[in-house]
Amino acid sequence: MKIEIRQAKQEDMEQVLDLIRELAQFEKEPEAVEISAAQLIADGFGASPLFHCFVGEADGKISGMALVYPRYSTWKGQVLHLEDLIVTEEMRGSGLGTALLERVVKYGYDMGVKRISWEVLDWNEPAIAFYKQRGAKVMRDWDVVQLDENGIQNFIDNI
Repeated sequence: MKIEIRQAKQEDMEQVLDLIRELAQFEKEPEAVEISAAQLIADGFGASPLFHCFVGEADGKISGMALVYPRYSTWKGQVLHLEDLIVTEEMRGSGLGTALLERVVKYGYDMGVKRISWEVLDWNEPAIAFYKQRGAKVMRDWDVVQLDENGIQNFIDNI
């Protein structure tokens, strides 16, 4: 099997969206995906792209992706956030996830970032083990904090 990691193109976004939906199903939140392929194209390929995406092909078929964007740390400076690294269920264990992570780390290194960060669900032990084996530090004493669209609206309404 031939694995290739490349920069995503606009025409890949429908398949990237399929991968996002597969991840949402795996994470038991299939109804949470609101984005469209058109929105991914607009956000990732316009004059000021909001993210950078790599796709992983196995024998010419997109079977994985990694989506990253820049962030800024008041302690470190420029950092890179890995929003999602997704590999189809049938391709897990094939080396595709490792190849995608390697590409992300090289991309961050070339940018000169001080840190690459991402979240992983605490029950996703295979992913946690995968990341730890590659030298990532899993910080279990931090909680993710979010305001969703309703939370933002409620906050604004109460100002």
